[in-house]
Amino acid sequence: MPRQITAFSNPLVKQVRGLREKKNRRADGQFVAEGLRILTEAREMGRLPQILFFAEGTRHPLLDALIATTEAAGGDVVETNADILGKLTSKDNPQTAVGVYPLPATDLAAIDRDAAPLWIVAQALRDPGNIGTILRTGDAVGAGGLILIDDCADPFSFEAVRASMGAIFTQRIAAARWEAFQPWLRSGPAQLVGTSLQTSHDYRDPCYEKPVFILVGNEQAGLPEAYEQECDLLVKIPMLGKADSLNAAVATAVMAYEVINQWRS
Repeated sequence: MPRQITAFSNPLVKQVRGLREKKNRRADGQFVAEGLRILTEAREMGRLPQILFFAEGTRHPLLDALIATTEAAGGDVVETNADILGKLTSKDNPQTAVGVYPLPATDLAAIDRDAAPLWIVAQALRDPGNIGTILRTGDAVGAGGLILIDDCADPFSFEAVRASMGAIFTQRIAAARWEAFQPWLRSGPAQLVGTSLQTSHDYRDPCYEKPVFILVGNEQAGLPEAYEQECDLLVKIPMLGKADSLNAAVATAVMAYEVINQWRS
C-alpha cells in the first residue's frame, strides 16, 4: 500500500532531491528517471524503481501496474503532490511519476560486445543533452550501447536521462579511459571508425564491417590526433554550408544510419 508524503522536509524527499548532484548519485548508487511512459518501458525491460513517487489522485492502468510490480519487488511507493514532484525534478510542470533506480555497472567488463554489431563510442563529451540524444539514437539503430571515453558528462544526470527518452534503460553504458579502452577493443573483432575533419574520406565511401564502433570526439576539439591514429577508418561528413562541423549527437546519428543502411541494403 503506497504511503503518503506531503512535507518538503521529509528525509526521503531531501535524499532524492540530492540526486541532482553527481556526487550524491555516486554515493547513493542511484539516479532518477521521470515520466509514466518511460518508467513503464523500463518495467517492460525488467528495470523497476527502488522508490516510486506518483501524483496524488492519478489513476491510470499503466501507473497501477507500475505500483503493483514495484511493491511486489519490495520497492518503496510514495503518493505525493505536484509541488514535491516539481522539487524532485526541478520542473514547474512535473511528470506524474518519478522513479529512483540503482546505478548499473559501467565497467567495460560488463559489456557483451557480441550483443550487437554496432556500438557508439564518445570521447570527452561535455553536454549531457548530447549524451542522452546519442543514447536515444543508439536505441533507434539497434546499437548495443554507448562507451564513454575519458572525462565525459554524467549519463545518469537529470538532463541526460531526460534527453535519452527512456534509452537509458535499453542501452548498455560503459565508461573508461582511452588506455583501458584500446586493449579491450582489440581483444576481439572490431572496426573502429572515427569522425574527423582531418580526412578527405567521405563517410559514405567505406564498406563498414561488423562489428563497428563509431567514435566521436569532444564537441569543440574533436578527437585527439593520437586517438585518430588508432582508428581503422577516419571519415568526414561533408559540410556544404558555412558551418565547419555538425553537433556531436547529430553527427553520430548520421554515421549510425549510414552504417545500418549499408547493412540493410
